[in-house]
Amino acid sequence: MIHPSPEPQSLPGSRIRVIFHPGALDDLGPTAKRESATRALLVSDPGIVEAGHVERAMRSLYKAGILTRLYDGVGENPTTEHVARGLAIAKKFEVNFIIGLGGGSSMDCAKGINFLLTNGGKIEDYWGVNKAALPMLPLIAIPTTAGTGSEAQSAALITDPETHNKMACWDEKAAARIAILDPDLTATVPHAVAAATGIDAISHAVETAGCVKRNDVSRAFSREAWALLSSAFVRALEDPADAAAREKMLLGAHLAGCAIENSMLGAAHACANPLTARYNIVHGHAVGVMLPHVVRFNSQNGHHPYADLVEDPHALAAQLTHFLAAADIPATLGAHGVKESSLDDMADMAAKQWTATFNPRKVGVEELRSLYQSAL
Repeated sequence: MIHPSPEPQSLPGSRIRVIFHPGALDDLGPTAKRESATRALLVSDPGIVEAGHVERAMRSLYKAGILTRLYDGVGENPTTEHVARGLAIAKKFEVNFIIGLGGGSSMDCAKGINFLLTNGGKIEDYWGVNKAALPMLPLIAIPTTAGTGSEAQSAALITDPETHNKMACWDEKAAARIAILDPDLTATVPHAVAAATGIDAISHAVETAGCVKRNDVSRAFSREAWALLSSAFVRALEDPADAAAREKMLLGAHLAGCAIENSMLGAAHACANPLTARYNIVHGHAVGVMLPHVVRFNSQNGHHPYADLVEDPHALAAQLTHFLAAADIPATLGAHGVKESSLDDMADMAAKQWTATFNPRKVGVEELRSLYQSAL
């Protein structure tokens, strides 16, 4: 378990050191300095600039004597185009260090830039596992939402804007050297964003707990993540000023990311990606709507792949539906505009998702279409 501390901490099963305490963003400059940073690229997005977090980060880096250039053009679900624009800045400035500040999009884009800056080529060259031949630059990842857990993972999720393929580029060299968890940063997150990202984090804890690739290390992360997230989610939405609830959410999201790093996800995520690609449904909404149905599907005939989290899997499904209501997220696909006529195509897309292969119950096109139908 990570405890609030200004000193980097390590967790068994994670290669990433963590600084976790309120105000930790101000540690960025000294921390990067200790990691030999002299010329850094800071990757972020316009919302983080507006919230004032980029200014704080830049001030800390400046005080530490680190020359820094800002790339704040990252969009939701970062594409190869976002990566290319950031790469151009990094090359021109000749950086030796990269910082990702924001949600999963900013951190993933920072990793994507790192792939191309150090190893060349195109993002699709790294689609898969351990495709980078050369070392990559040191990276510090700083999440501003309690959601993706990208700061704990070695993967960059980058979308091809033409094919809409979401390319998972996993390489242990892409992992952040240090993650800075500052719960103060999540105090300014809009309610809708906190709701969607919180549901995403919860889905990570649940799917990693049940997936076929789970192991002793990932199960420990899944259990602790679920305990933190399930106890704090509703409270954090009801009262964003509750610092203790925000701390639990941020740490829980990180530990759920550690669980993904050590295992994998399942059918809810396989179903979510086509929903985002086809209907532009926010990822947290898409995976959240599908998750209760996937839990029930995986728990038929006495099976209980989620026993690490709760005694009754059907109670788990009901609790997940309750979380959707607390987050003001409609619980059916129809309410999100999904048409029955598209289910066949989406089931075919979902069956091609890598995460589908790790679901605790085998799924193909027929089973995935049935899951969509039950959620419609």
